[in-house]
Amino acid sequence: MAARTSDALHEFIAIAEHGQVSAAADELGIAQPTLSRRLRRLETDLGATLFDRRGHHLVITAAGRILLDHARRASAELDTARRRIADLANPALGTVRLGFLHSFGSWLVPRLIREFRATEPRVTFTLAQDAASTITDRVLDGTLDLGIVSPRPHDTGIAWTQLIEQQLALAVPDDHPLASRQAVDLAEAAAEPFITMHHGYGMRRILEEHCATAGFRPRITFETSELLTIAGMVAAGLGVALMPIEQHPLLPEGLVQIPLAGARATRDVGLVRSAAAPQPPAVQAFHDFVIARSGVA
Repeated sequence: MAARTSDALHEFIAIAEHGQVSAAADELGIAQPTLSRRLRRLETDLGATLFDRRGHHLVITAAGRILLDHARRASAELDTARRRIADLANPALGTVRLGFLHSFGSWLVPRLIREFRATEPRVTFTLAQDAASTITDRVLDGTLDLGIVSPRPHDTGIAWTQLIEQQLALAVPDDHPLASRQAVDLAEAAAEPFITMHHGYGMRRILEEHCATAGFRPRITFETSELLTIAGMVAAGLGVALMPIEQHPLLPEGLVQIPLAGARATRDVGLVRSAAAPQPPAVQAFHDFVIARSGVA
């Protein structure tokens, strides 16, 4: 009975994500009429309509959204249980589900995984890149084991360990009046148009917090989800930006990063995990390795 329930929830999640029975059936390798019957049986068992039928498309109902939320959490818990049971037999064969910011995908994360796999080559990784808030939410709901984010999340239930501290800079085009400065106070850029990340991204929160401390609200003209896009737009003369100083090979010509003055002109980068959920051996091993490798007690 438990196995049938697990299968029904897995099938329901697939239908909800595709919005079509046919596409979900293709993904699951199930005949469409069979999947349709199973969906009707699930709705009968629950006594609720989970989708409104609109032609070939399905629109999830309020009851369906409630079930989807719980089904995803149940599926994540079952996946974690399977992995922990498998790890009992051989911890070195575990999988680490790691989320991180896009900007860490070209240097920090590859370096950490390469060095870890030098001693644990059979541990595998599932990687996800997204906004800091999304990564934190996924660590909390159990769909990710660990996250590397910045700045420190406010969420309760998250355990945080600082890994590194990055100097912040005001990024300007090379013909900007401030470009020759050795350091700059952010308040000096109060009248400038800013290019920044979308809401939910860590650098957006850092910009807003630093601007508030400097006594102004930034005039934002462009928003994106990639630091390299911000760098390119600044170099093109479309505005200025608050960025961490990174030696990235793809940073465009014409970009000047002026270190920000002030005692706290930095961003903290840290490792997050659930404060409550126990970690499978492979996840715990990588967690401990990252902390030791970064020199954090």
